Amino acid sequence: MSKPPVVLVTGAARRVGAVIVRRLHEAGCDVAIHYHRSADEARALADELDGIRAGSAATFAGALGEADVPARLVADVTARFGRLDGLVNNASSFYPTPIGSATPAQWDDLFAANARAPFFLSQAAAPALRASGGSIVNIVDIYAERPLAQHPIYSMAKAALGMLTLSLAKDLAPEVRVNAVAPGAILWPASGKPEEAAEALIAKTPLARKGEPADVAEAVRWLLLDAHYTTGQVIRVDGGRALNI
Repeated sequence: MSKPPVVLVTGAARRVGAVIVRRLHEAGCDVAIHYHRSADEARALADELDGIRAGSAATFAGALGEADVPARLVADVTARFGRLDGLVNNASSFYPTPIGSATPAQWDDLFAANARAPFFLSQAAAPALRASGGSIVNIVDIYAERPLAQHPIYSMAKAALGMLTLSLAKDLAPEVRVNAVAPGAILWPASGKPEEAAEALIAKTPLARKGEPADVAEAVRWLLLDAHYTTGQVIRVDGGRALNI
C-alpha cells in the first residue's frame, strides 16, 4: 500500500488553518500542524485526527519570523513522516498601518509573516517536494491586487506573496506545482468587525454573503491533490468581490 501524502500547513491550529488541516486529512493526507502560540489547540486537533487514523497527525512549533525556523520546521516534518508532498503557507499577520504612524517594526513583522517565511519555507521544502512531485499553495488575499485602506504594508506583503507564487511556479517546474488561494470575506478578524463594515463588505460581494472556511479548504485541497495541470495560478475564493473592489 502506498503511503499517504504528507502536507505541512502553517498557522494550522485555529480558524481557517485548522479547517484546511481537517479537509486534507479527510482527503487521506497525513498532516503536519504548525503553530506558534496556540499549543493547546494544535495538540487537540492532532489528537482528534489521530483518533480517526493513528499516526496521521503531528504538531510542530515555531516562530516563522526567526531566521532558522523555516529550515528546521521542514527538517522536523520530513524526519517525522519520511517525506513531504505539500506545503500550505497559511500563517499570516494582519493589522492596520496607517500612513503617518506606520513603523519599521510593523513593516518587518508583516513582511516576515506574509512574505519572508513563505519564501524560506518553500526554499527549504523544495528538495523534498521535487522528490515527491509535490505542490505548494500560498494563502494570499484579494487585497494583494487592490489595496485595503489603512493597510498598505499588509497589502504590499501579500502582493509579494502573490509574486512569489508566480516565481516559484516557474523556478520549481516541472517537478513542483505552485499556486495560491485569494480569499475574500471568510472570517472576520479575531478582534471582531463593526456591523456596518461587515454589511458594507457583503454589499460589495456579488454572491451577497460571506464565505466559509470550508470554501478555502476545498480550493487548497483541489490545488494540492487534483489540479495536476495547474501551476502559477491565484484562485479567488471571494464570492466575486474582486469584481467590485
